[in-house]
Amino acid sequence: MRIEQLQAFLAVADTGNFGQAARQCGVTQSTISRQIQSLETDLGLPLFHRTAQAKLTIAGEKLLPRAKRICQEWTNVHEEITDLQAGKQPELCVAAIHSVCAHYLPPILPKFCAEYPEVQLRVTALGSDRALKVLRDGLVDLALVMNNRFLTSSPEMVVEILYEEAIEILMAANHPLAQYKEVPWSELIPYPQVVFKDGYGMQRLVQEWFSRQDAHLKTVMELNTLDAFRGVVRQGNIIALLPQSALMEARSDATLAIRPLASPSGENPHLNHGKFSHRLTRQVVLVTTSDRLQIPPIAHFCQLVRQMNQSVVKSLENHPVQP
Repeated sequence: MRIEQLQAFLAVADTGNFGQAARQCGVTQSTISRQIQSLETDLGLPLFHRTAQAKLTIAGEKLLPRAKRICQEWTNVHEEITDLQAGKQPELCVAAIHSVCAHYLPPILPKFCAEYPEVQLRVTALGSDRALKVLRDGLVDLALVMNNRFLTSSPEMVVEILYEEAIEILMAANHPLAQYKEVPWSELIPYPQVVFKDGYGMQRLVQEWFSRQDAHLKTVMELNTLDAFRGVVRQGNIIALLPQSALMEARSDATLAIRPLASPSGENPHLNHGKFSHRLTRQVVLVTTSDRLQIPPIAHFCQLVRQMNQSVVKSLENHPVQP
């Protein structure tokens, strides 16, 4: 059964005449006849009495209301897909890690809203793993997160690396580790640490890094906001390993100190990252799906992200990790 057959059936039922139905559908009468015959063959019963005026049989009466609903649904979905291709969609949903929400997205959002005023923009701050999960589930259109190849390996996923940044140590200004210009990793072990909650890529990154050094991570607290990290660390001995972009406000806070992390002896080659060789780093990526990139508002938002990325990279370069 094809939609053209149902449309031909409805045209004959409406006009009561095969010739008029053909003109209504813009095809020949023989085409209409073949479509009705094929439909009758599929269903196993005649749909019309072939008299001077085509009248519905009992089977035709049963089919009529359902054929109308099917064809109306087809019209509706065709219009919705056409609107989607034209850039008409009710909303665009973005999931992003907190540092991206705080520093990366603000210049982008008003530009997008001005260019697509009819699209409701929804931005949610989530941990990387959670953001990628809701993207895979179709609940958001794109994610700006820390790279996790295990969650982005599906063929439909499109991953663009935006920037790579060093992980540094946040501590109170009077913390014992502040005496170092570059803190040896072994010096971190005695100190309690605050980390991101489960589901955040940074927690996994830090845990894996300590595991590679055969060291125990002394986690005493899990948080999920940068303000909370600064507030807790400011109080005393607790430290935190955080990426550069999460430390923008902390750099101008006299009560806090930031120090780079020295590479461990016998460096693991997995920690080599180009210009960040000998440093623990993270990659921030844009992730969406190939079909979404064909939708104009989503494609345009991604383009704005790429343009903004140039200034973000420059900003990170203005705060290099000092040995």
